[in-house]
Amino acid sequence: MENCMEMKINLPEAEMPTQWYNALPDLPTPLAPPLDPQTKEPVTPEQLEVIFPKAVIEQEMSPQRWLPIPQPVLDVYRLYRPTPLVRAKRLEEALGVKCKIYYKNESVSPAGSHKPNTAIPQAYYNKAEGVRRLATETGAGQWGTALSFACSMLDMECTVYMVKVSYDQKPYRRILINAYGGEVFASPSPRTQTGRAMLESDPDCTGSLGLAISEAVEDAATHADTKYALGSVLNHVLHHQTIIGLEVEKQLAMVGDKPDYLVGCVGGGSNFAGLVLPFLPRKLAGEAIEFIAVEPQACPTLTKGQFRYDYGDVAKLTPLLKMHTLGHAFMPAPIHAGGLRYHGDAPIVCNLAAEGLVNAQAYYQTECFEAAKLFLRTEGFLPAPETSHAIKGAIETAKKAKPGESVVFLYSGHGLLDLASYDAFLQGKLSDFAYPEEHIAEALKACPTVG
Repeated sequence: MENCMEMKINLPEAEMPTQWYNALPDLPTPLAPPLDPQTKEPVTPEQLEVIFPKAVIEQEMSPQRWLPIPQPVLDVYRLYRPTPLVRAKRLEEALGVKCKIYYKNESVSPAGSHKPNTAIPQAYYNKAEGVRRLATETGAGQWGTALSFACSMLDMECTVYMVKVSYDQKPYRRILINAYGGEVFASPSPRTQTGRAMLESDPDCTGSLGLAISEAVEDAATHADTKYALGSVLNHVLHHQTIIGLEVEKQLAMVGDKPDYLVGCVGGGSNFAGLVLPFLPRKLAGEAIEFIAVEPQACPTLTKGQFRYDYGDVAKLTPLLKMHTLGHAFMPAPIHAGGLRYHGDAPIVCNLAAEGLVNAQAYYQTECFEAAKLFLRTEGFLPAPETSHAIKGAIETAKKAKPGESVVFLYSGHGLLDLASYDAFLQGKLSDFAYPEEHIAEALKACPTVG
């Protein structure tokens, strides 16, 4: 067997990318514009300035293929980047496959996931424009942790609205948010009009990402010193995450390899897009690379949702986005992959899926935990419940891959703060959920009619 050093591909720090890739100029079909929720007309940059800094808005709409990474952002990135690409040989042997399996390990960041890749630049751009505090939502807590870390690095305040079911399930993530200096509240909360209205109608509401987004946006829009930061879905977030795939491209080249399959879990789409988008030009040029997006059966946005305009949040405060959606009022089952419980997906990812360039797959949480257990007992690392979906997708892909082909998946975060979910799994207490078709049809009735 090759030794461990030969299985890990470390990119020299000097080779860390200094630009992000913007896929917008390369999309086969132009992205549908975000629309004003009242007028249904395309949103102007000025309308977004209430919640976003100008630099972020410029990146959101930029036609430039390459976006320079500011030096202060690179300085913080260097705390953990470049991240390693690892050949999972023990997993290959356990599966008895003849293909190669690699994973890009983003769990080595201070926050334990890929999320700081966009949290750091978003905090930087806000700080540069004089913003004192950032408000945000978080599902499982990875994004809230990442933003509180970034704000700590840049001497800013941070307020996090955490989906209530995750707030209760994952106490150590909110403790870490507090430790970085952020404040965190269970959503729905009594701090906002949106939260109070939901608690009045449903005192036992377990929350959703769409609801937590509404609270965070309302907070930012009603405080002059505060802006909103989003951890997924929007274009600028995906741009920032492309540093992942850009590093993977260089690391595979170092060992004379290339990907045949790229696999990532999808909630809002940021980690998946960060891995696959840098390879989009090669795929469009005819190179045989399959993009595989894995989501929960309990939140089957790409596999069962409709591709249409919808609100990004429950309170209808956000612009309308054309995306695969289960309906903005979607309230998810309490599966442990909290970061994958969003009703929509990134418009860029949905655009590519609609073009047939993304292969979407959905799995139950127990089979994903089984995949995570196999990974843990072969490669030694405990994955986040979200990451377990990518592992499941990679395993199923590897079983079908030809000898010599390469499967690359994104190890988006560790599960060291998710031990309660593993305890429930090991005790046989986890249940599988599939979101019923009739519920989807009912929820979609509330989507706006556009065009």
